[in-house]
Amino acid sequence: MTGTGEVRCTLMRGGTSKGAYFLAGDLPADPGARDDLLLRIMGSPDPRQIDGLGGAHPLTSKVAVVSRSADPEADVDYLFLQVGVDAPEVTDRQNCGNILAGVGPFAVERGLVPADGAETSVRIRMRNTGELAVATFPTPDGRVAYTGDAAISGVPGTAAAVVIEFPQGAGPLLPTGNVRDTVAGTEVTCVDNGMPVVLVPAAALGVGGHETPAELEQDAVLAGRLREIRLAAGHLMGLGDVEGTTVPKLTLLAPPRDGGAVTTRTFIPVRCHTSIGVLGAASVAAGLRVPGAVGEGIALLPESGDRVRVEHPTGFLEVDVDVDPSSPVVRRTAVVRTARKIFDGTVFPRPAATAAVPAPRPGGDHDPAAR
Repeated sequence: MTGTGEVRCTLMRGGTSKGAYFLAGDLPADPGARDDLLLRIMGSPDPRQIDGLGGAHPLTSKVAVVSRSADPEADVDYLFLQVGVDAPEVTDRQNCGNILAGVGPFAVERGLVPADGAETSVRIRMRNTGELAVATFPTPDGRVAYTGDAAISGVPGTAAAVVIEFPQGAGPLLPTGNVRDTVAGTEVTCVDNGMPVVLVPAAALGVGGHETPAELEQDAVLAGRLREIRLAAGHLMGLGDVEGTTVPKLTLLAPPRDGGAVTTRTFIPVRCHTSIGVLGAASVAAGLRVPGAVGEGIALLPESGDRVRVEHPTGFLEVDVDVDPSSPVVRRTAVVRTARKIFDGTVFPRPAATAAVPAPRPGGDHDPAAR
């Protein structure tokens, strides 16, 4: 970071998210100073993030902080930070598997890891959870290749595949120790295969589970029920008071419509995800394979193989998950994502002396539509 405030930054799409990627050394070491800088870089707080890089949605207001790892099992460390859109908040209390898809390519781009032939694998320690992942992607001629024929729902066109494999986690798959819990009068399954998720039958909340995200977000009764369940489940899962956090995620389950195993609608925590997070999908897929969980009678699991196709509002996400049902323990999880470098250069944050005043709401004196 230079004395005038310019910061080296790479903007990347990772999976179905978009975020700013930084080397740890280019940001302040003090978390408070770092978070203040990131708010100014992303343009928060402002519902449009008009004065920064953010895209006015939680899925496009994300940050990856990457550095060489001191862990002998990893090549790089990855810290994920969720930057609030219309609130001055930066949190590290969750991970992001979509942004994870860009970490390996970013590490090679910035020289943290050398390209290794036609294909490179980067071992990544996710600092938010301490867990590991291995990302494998093409590097012909010693350079990251972003073009390819892999397609993922929610992203236009195709790109090079990034295969992300997760080893067995250290924590329990069922954080409460139960296959089913009754939370706020509703039967749920609490699961954590990389992301704390509460699985809820959509019908139990009086919705079909196939509604659009906008329709679900407008349902005030549903929002109240989801909040009640999430707060209670947070305590049961050992997460404490989750009022100000985005975990656990709540995923509504409904019968599949497009050849998948299940239809999902995921809340983060108020906005309904336009697709589904990678780690969230990994937890959903693992939870569906637990005998007696709330997905029984809803999901249509394949008769053979480990692949589970999780349907979401804009398509599907396929997860390979191998669960030992007797434990239950996840033996292996892998997903295919894509990533793309959008720009690499210098970002100029809003000056620290400038007060962060939210922009006028549409219809105000400064809104062109009101003129």
